Parts: sequence; structure tokens; C-alpha cells
Amino acid sequence: MTRKFFLTIASFIATIVGIFALFFPSILQESKGTLPNNATYVWTSEVGILLMTIGIMAFLVRKEEDSKILKVFLFGNSMIQMGLFIIELLAYFNAVITKLSGIVPNLCIHILLTIGFLYFCITIKTDNINTHK
Repeated sequence: MTRKFFLTIASFIATIVGIFALFFPSILQESKGTLPNNATYVWTSEVGILLMTIGIMAFLVRKEEDSKILKVFLFGNSMIQMGLFIIELLAYFNAVITKLSGIVPNLCIHILLTIGFLYFCITIKTDNINTHK
């Protein structure tokens, strides 16, 4: 799989989930078995706009050549995926998320995206990149 193809897939996942979280926070929360309220709707919508933006950024950088900035972007996205994985897993074990079916698909996606972002981050060799100051 090429980095361009990976970033295209990752961008669509983030954008679609982001749009869903932004416009349908109650459905998203109910699918996880959480106890939604107005505050969690706000936070879910905020996460939605962040995911949508990350997805758009991933789409826009997918054709970029190797650079230190792209390496940082890929690493940052791997950290986001790892963080989301940990948060959802802890939420399930602490009975905040009560439906296993509400996190298993997400956990799988977070693992795959983490691996993909880290792989493409590691494959960028920054010592050969010219930098202009």
C-alpha cells in the first residue's frame, strides 16, 4: 500500500466519523452505550469537528513528498490513534462505554491506523531532505 492510498483511506475514515459525530452525537453515544447529556453532546460535536479537520488535512497532504513536516504530521496522527484506543478501552473497563460492540470496530481501526501512520512516519528519511530557512 502506498502512503498516498493509506492517507486517502485514513482521511475518509476521519472525515466520515467526524461528520457523524458533529451532526449526530446522540446516535454515536447511544451506539456505545453511554449516558448522553447536553455536555457530552457538545464534547462529541467538538471531537467531530477535530476529526473532520484531521481527515481533510490528511487528504490534502497525501501527495506531498518526504519532508520533516510530513513526518511530524504522520507521527502526530499515530499518537492521536493510540490515545483514542487507550481512552476507549479504559472507558469500557470503567463502564462508561457499556457496549462492547460500540468499541471493538473502533479499537481495530485505531490499531490499524496507528500501525499505518507509524510505518509511513518511519519510512521517511529526513537526513536526505533539504531544508531552507
